[in-house]
Amino acid sequence: MKRLHVHVAVNDLAQSQRFYSALFAAEPTVKKDDYAKWQLEDPRVNFAISTRGKAAGLDHLGIQAENDAELEDLASRLAQADVSVMPQKGAACCYAKSDKYWTLDPQGIAWESFHTLATIPVFGGDTASVPAERKAACCAPAAA
Repeated sequence: MKRLHVHVAVNDLAQSQRFYSALFAAEPTVKKDDYAKWQLEDPRVNFAISTRGKAAGLDHLGIQAENDAELEDLASRLAQADVSVMPQKGAACCYAKSDKYWTLDPQGIAWESFHTLATIPVFGGDTASVPAERKAACCAPAAA
């Protein structure tokens, strides 16, 4: 079963963590100096915040697949939407290694379809050398 993903860039991580912990009645499942994530069952969402965004606000939306088959099904559906889809296999982002597909919706909002493979000790190792102003979202690969 897939899970909605929301990533919000924040100015004050501690203040935002207190707010969302109260809202969700739960502490983050992942806490880092620059990032926090709630893996919730009700509502079924992977909700993340970080201080890594260019500006505070919505960074990107996504759908988290539980396996490769779900991820490939999402990629197939995106291809039918007649939008550019950028694969990113083995991405190191948000303290996780994942296979992903990135796209933009008609309004220009970045969407990430992903399957998490493992946890890692760095926020965005594969995008560390890409200047922040060239990234479409927190760990999205730079546009060509």
